[in-house]
Amino acid sequence: MSTKPKVATTSLAGCFGCHMSLLDIDDRILKLIELVDFNKSPINDIKKFTDRCLVGIIEGGCSNEENVHVLQDFRKHCDVIIALGDCATMGGLPAMRNHVPLKECLEEAYLKGPTVYNPGGKVPGDAELPLILDKVYPCQEVVKVDLFLPGCPPPADTIWQALVALLNNKPLELPYELIKYD
Repeated sequence: MSTKPKVATTSLAGCFGCHMSLLDIDDRILKLIELVDFNKSPINDIKKFTDRCLVGIIEGGCSNEENVHVLQDFRKHCDVIIALGDCATMGGLPAMRNHVPLKECLEEAYLKGPTVYNPGGKVPGDAELPLILDKVYPCQEVVKVDLFLPGCPPPADTIWQALVALLNNKPLELPYELIKYD
């Protein structure tokens, strides 16, 4: 049994760009694998937690009830939660719908949109579909978040330095170049 710290990752209401940025650490991914074991993550396709995790990395905000349940499950199983990227920290592009009533969003998407073909004229409402929330919530409005790494997506070097500092129990000191966005 491995004694390496465990890391879990997930993507909620986002585009998976933050996971791509994580993978952009290039050959350092091999160093990361020496430092940690990935538990629940699309990186290794493990669907359920199998152990307590030191770090949970969350990409995306909460736009439906399934996102909320996944985020709450991460909070329950992870010592440190990192909100990764603008969608997780502020709602990002998915939160653009927060300025339009949900009913109007659904009607535009399923009934009135210029490319919609919906001969039944109904908004999907199957019990198998997760309930859509009234707005998109950033992670910290749903659970306690320990570390915020903004950006769309955050640079790979920012993610790498944050993880290494966290894994080595060192203070996180990111140079300006890794946190400026212009």
